[in-house]
Amino acid sequence: MTSSLVVPVIDVQSDNFKELWPALLLGIKSSSFIALDTELSGLGNRKSLLAESIEDRYKAICHAARSRSILSLGIACYKKLEQKASDTYLVQVYNLTLLCSEEYIIEPQSVQFLVQHGFDFNKQYSIGIPYFKGNNKGGSDDRGVHIRALFTELLRAKKPLVLHNGLIDMAFLYQSFYAHLPERLATFTADLSEMFPAGIYDTKYVCEFELRLTASYLEYAYKKCKLETSRSVALDQKVTRVHVEFCQYAAHMSDYVDYRVCPEVSSTAGETDLCQQFSAFGWCPNGSQCPLSHDTDLIILQDEKGLKDKRRKRKRQREKKADGNKAAEDSMFDAAPGNKVAHMMDETTEDDRQKPETLHGSDGESRRNVGESNGDEDKTSLVTPAESKSDDGRAERASKVVNTGTHRAGFDAFMTGYIFAYTCTLDKKAEEQPEGEESWLPTCLNKVYLSGKAAPLNVVKSTFARSSKAHVQKMEMVWGQRV
Repeated sequence: MTSSLVVPVIDVQSDNFKELWPALLLGIKSSSFIALDTELSGLGNRKSLLAESIEDRYKAICHAARSRSILSLGIACYKKLEQKASDTYLVQVYNLTLLCSEEYIIEPQSVQFLVQHGFDFNKQYSIGIPYFKGNNKGGSDDRGVHIRALFTELLRAKKPLVLHNGLIDMAFLYQSFYAHLPERLATFTADLSEMFPAGIYDTKYVCEFELRLTASYLEYAYKKCKLETSRSVALDQKVTRVHVEFCQYAAHMSDYVDYRVCPEVSSTAGETDLCQQFSAFGWCPNGSQCPLSHDTDLIILQDEKGLKDKRRKRKRQREKKADGNKAAEDSMFDAAPGNKVAHMMDETTEDDRQKPETLHGSDGESRRNVGESNGDEDKTSLVTPAESKSDDGRAERASKVVNTGTHRAGFDAFMTGYIFAYTCTLDKKAEEQPEGEESWLPTCLNKVYLSGKAAPLNVVKSTFARSSKAHVQKMEMVWGQRV
């Protein structure tokens, strides 16, 4: 296996925002795709966010976005390096600390959770980057050095946007840095389809319906993808795999760089009792007080062992069934010409060889059912301190001394982008890829995950929906023309 990955995350606040502005713009404009993540001050009523009606869910999300705020924004710019090995990316990761200049609700449970995971509220209130929500207020969104101007540059770049469980993220981004959210979901999706013409990708949907992972919360998905990449390297398999490189930052930048260590997945000596709640859903109501392990590495390894055990059991059942039918088969073969018997047996054996491959479909179906039942743990879990955006494996066991510090908007954005890049390597069909065009994930384009639903939210402009007036005005400012 390869060594631990160390990810440099650039901390951006009001005191260095202007200095880092050129680097931010360069990273965005030169990227192949951009992954975003947010930390929020709360989300309100969880049940409303999981309402049966998607329109009702959207109304609840709008209420949360209008009354709460974004505390930090993670941006990961992935630039594909054509001169390097296939699927090598230069990655720049930024963690922007923000401070809404208007009144907003901050939920005590969210404060408790964020403080437990290292969020510095003193730093936020002293040097957070200020912003106003909704429509323009006394300034221009396309000029100056401020967060709304940065979001405008993000739109102008016309890059693919990647998020994890992204509906809530997109609503907060729209309300905070763009304009007032429209009242209807169809109008919102129509606006988004024009804001991001290169497409929106949701890695939560990717994990559930493309990769069909046992669990789909963010840290689990990232570590699983990274583990498979490391295995292919160790076995020297001739397959396309993701390589990531990072910029070498000058000495004067050292005060801004926060190095995040992500160790390789490894087993721990001795028996360990895993928390089944956390294992399945990425959160646990007991939080850090849970006596069971929330170690994502162990959860992944246990899931893999369980899958192998199931396959072995099914193989034994097939062999037992084949032995039970042997007498009937023998009587049939006795009546057949000698030269046909071996051929008929070979066909049976070939069927048995193919069946394990088809078992993945049934396994995947059960995984999807698990994923659908786990709610919006990656976002709505901010409602309780034990439920992080993926918990990122950070409701750690008390015995775990070193906190790898994976739960931050910047690092979460990096993990989101890595999952997307990894999946793109699996989906590649070079012979079908037009020359000069980047093939991403056409089966996942503009499909946003909806918890508990068999179908995603399609980010398209319906023939029955019109773009919002505020959006049309903003697009004229962004691109200098009507959409």
